Amino acid sequence: MYIDQPLTLLGGLTPTEFMSEYWQRQPLLIRQAIPGYQPNLSPADIRKLVKREEVESRLIWQDDAGWNMKKGPFGKLPSARQPGWTVLAQGVDLHDDGMAGLMRRFRFISDARLDDLMISVAAKGGGVGPHFDSYDVFLLQGSGTRRWRISRQTDLELIPDLPCKILRRFDVEQEFVLEPGDMLYLPPHVAHDGIAETQDCMTISIGFRAPDEGALAYGMLHAASDQLMANLGNDDGLYARPVIPGPVLDATYKDPGAPATEAPAELPDAMLDAALAAARKLRYRRRLAARFLGQWLTELPENAYFVPGDEVLPAHEPIPTVGRLVLDRCTRMMYRDKELYINGEVAPVKPGSRMRRLANERFLVCSPELVRKLKKKEEAALREWLAEGWLHYVEENEEAGRGGGPQA
Repeated sequence: MYIDQPLTLLGGLTPTEFMSEYWQRQPLLIRQAIPGYQPNLSPADIRKLVKREEVESRLIWQDDAGWNMKKGPFGKLPSARQPGWTVLAQGVDLHDDGMAGLMRRFRFISDARLDDLMISVAAKGGGVGPHFDSYDVFLLQGSGTRRWRISRQTDLELIPDLPCKILRRFDVEQEFVLEPGDMLYLPPHVAHDGIAETQDCMTISIGFRAPDEGALAYGMLHAASDQLMANLGNDDGLYARPVIPGPVLDATYKDPGAPATEAPAELPDAMLDAALAAARKLRYRRRLAARFLGQWLTELPENAYFVPGDEVLPAHEPIPTVGRLVLDRCTRMMYRDKELYINGEVAPVKPGSRMRRLANERFLVCSPELVRKLKKKEEAALREWLAEGWLHYVEENEEAGRGGGPQA
């Protein structure tokens, strides 16, 4: 992606300009971000999708008693003639290639931040109430029209004891009506309320993960514990986790000269000091942080689904056609320095130029020349990923956005 090229998706801004002027700073309304947009999934498709067990979904509606929420799957949804309800399907990018492709149009932002694509379908008057998110979101109108009201208010107090997060007070500052192809970007904590003005109002939300300090600290502690496993070795399989060398912590606790105590149930200071000293020997370095983040950020959701394939990597002799090796829509792949991470694992190959290209572009042109240049470990890894369904070989005349699992 050329980050200094103006994009219609960003209203003529370059990715560089958007990130410096708007990202995490201020909202942005983009008329016809995707001109004449016609989503590959219809509201009827979403109503079918939320009936499936593997799809995370919610139904939200408001009645005389207040706000209500129910989690899917749903055997039956309210009638389209009944106003005021909304059904939401989470992680639609895991279930449909077209939506996965749409989400990846936003990869001018790091994959470490890109989270998932959610779709809401609402009856007229439907919405989820005035609320705020703790993460950035792009709201793309797919079908019908929706009225958005937003506010940069600092009062973010919620109404207590509700099944969904609704602001106690909402002071509208701006108001927009979005039609298909229009998009609204909102930074974290900007209050917003979207109300469907038509039947079958479909809004597509591209959301970004924002881990809190607690999650990052917990992950680092968990990753640091790997240093204590060095004596287990790392040769027990293709995806055995290599251990980052750490300190030897095999000294037995000793306390010569400890005084007799009249309070045997009290923890001794010497043992507490020894525990803190041992913990301080763990090496919290950048390589450890990269290992933790690489595995954590590529970890698969529980409902990710792959169709196992064959090791169909073309042989080394010339082949009549040139195809592509395409990452499955569910596959997550990242790299840092000398480590490559895929679907929560440290890959058995280093991120050379070919593997970095596969991670960044999500495909490799598979020609006889490429196959001849592959290192043995690279070829073995690619064949393994093909067999697992993490990667697909696609003929030139096939769709390049192929993914595993059933389509929406």
